[in-house]
Amino acid sequence: MGQQPVAEDLHERPLGELLKQLSEETATLVRQELELAKAEIATTGKKAGFGVGLVGAAGIVGFLALGALTAFLILVLDTFMPAWLAALIVTLVYGAGSGVLAMRGRDKVKEAAPPAPQTVETVKEDIEWAKNPTRSART
Repeated sequence: MGQQPVAEDLHERPLGELLKQLSEETATLVRQELELAKAEIATTGKKAGFGVGLVGAAGIVGFLALGALTAFLILVLDTFMPAWLAALIVTLVYGAGSGVLAMRGRDKVKEAAPPAPQTVETVKEDIEWAKNPTRSART
């Protein structure tokens, strides 16, 4: 946009023209704010994407570590029993642990309340009010 008019010029301009200028400048400001938001989101998205990649890599390395731990446990037990029995014992222990975690997770999901219970209740009240509007205490 061009130069901004000084305060004296604004007092002399018609109200319609001032409102038009206000509308144009507001639209420009909103566009600029949206562009800034897009740029910030893009930057944040790139950082988050890199972080997610690192977490994924950590998960893969952790999975490999679990495999190495499994082999270690089987080899340790192999010194006291046949290898097949050692592998079976480690598998059963992992399976039992997995089952316990699954059941606890299921119970936690069942305990969870519906999302935003207060909001759900407020929306129900709004719907009821819309069906039967009443006058406010002020009117």
